[in-house]
Amino acid sequence: MSDKTNASRRDFLKGTTVAAGVAVASQIPIARMAHAAGSDVIKAALIGCGGRGNGAVEDSLNADPGVKVIAVADAFEDRATGTARRLREKRKDRIDLPDDRVFFGLDAFDKAIAVGADLIITATPPGFRPMIYAAAIAAGKHVFMEKPCCVDAPGYQKLMAANKMAEEKGLKVGVGFQRRHTPQYVETIKRIHDGAIGKVTLLRAYWNGGGIWNRPRKEGATEMQYQVDNWYHFCWLSGDNICEQHIHNLDIVNWAWAKDGDPKLAHPVEANGMGGCLQRYLGGNKGTGQIFDEHFVEFTYADGTKMYSQCRHIPNTFSSVSEAAHGVKGESNCAGWIKGETEWRYDGPGVNAMVQEHKDLVAAIREDKPYHEGWTGASSSMTAVLGRMATYSGKIVKWDDAVAKGKSEFPEKLAWDAPAPVEKNANGDYPIPMPGQYQPY
Repeated sequence: MSDKTNASRRDFLKGTTVAAGVAVASQIPIARMAHAAGSDVIKAALIGCGGRGNGAVEDSLNADPGVKVIAVADAFEDRATGTARRLREKRKDRIDLPDDRVFFGLDAFDKAIAVGADLIITATPPGFRPMIYAAAIAAGKHVFMEKPCCVDAPGYQKLMAANKMAEEKGLKVGVGFQRRHTPQYVETIKRIHDGAIGKVTLLRAYWNGGGIWNRPRKEGATEMQYQVDNWYHFCWLSGDNICEQHIHNLDIVNWAWAKDGDPKLAHPVEANGMGGCLQRYLGGNKGTGQIFDEHFVEFTYADGTKMYSQCRHIPNTFSSVSEAAHGVKGESNCAGWIKGETEWRYDGPGVNAMVQEHKDLVAAIREDKPYHEGWTGASSSMTAVLGRMATYSGKIVKWDDAVAKGKSEFPEKLAWDAPAPVEKNANGDYPIPMPGQYQPY
């Protein structure tokens, strides 16, 4: 590993601050630097070559015939080289991917950002996203980043600073909230905002399912390598399932609530909740991670509106991935129907929303139109973090306190041989937050 891999977060921030200063000082509009005027080709670099990364780069290629992949990067060598091999075999007319632009290691993202791409597609484990996003924006790149965009309050603060920089530079930012590009959702939320159910009084959000993958420890892996590989099961990497999956539903209810609102303010101001992890660990996965099975959160918005949120990973229980809005004149599923004084059901065309979100981003890059989903990405991601802080602690947690005082989950030193942020105890268990004992800040 290079010395750069061992850099602390403080060292990294110093570097991005310098880069940002250089970019701001430039007299050439950054948005035009990031994509040459008159060029049909948009050069893309993929950072994060897991399942979602491979899906995102495929969606981008399907979205626009001018997108060309010129670099790939991943923390693990086999994933970076595997993605390069697949692209060379199946997309050879859409890539320019020599071996010296296939990067791996914990500093691989820096190398991919530096190769001259117009667009950075990042789908790493969520804990890495704030620093990768900040580095890409400082370098003057357009960005598509998967959700969630952060897993803790310091990550949210970094997102907000990078969002401001992106806005100043005219850079385009897309976030993997594909529901916002789905016609059923777009039309339904518009009707809610236009008053079809009257004043919204209650919102509900669900991601209840049977569970997700759990990767075994590979022979010879360091603790840091194991945790990055099995990232979903560690808070510093995934933010827990309330952040990693349930954020889709939380984003929709934030959107439904925020009529004509500033996206920076489209979030609850308070949360209290409960959760636990008996099934996950007593059910056979003891000692493999630290996240909860289930979260229930009561969120409160600035106008007093309540939002009830459920997410769960327990087989053979009530399953639902959905949202709902209730108002004084009716109710809606936010995704195609309204009932009450107004009866309506969506009957228009459908799209592949995971491709559409890339189409919309690339179109904005080509036309140099304002396009900045980073604000909603940050607000909805921090909403999930707020909920987790409430369920882990069992306390009422206020947004302003959480943002100002929430602790970092990220390691001080990022290297394969460095100590991981959480370690097993003498019984072979990772520390699991205990409501009543865990302090949110």
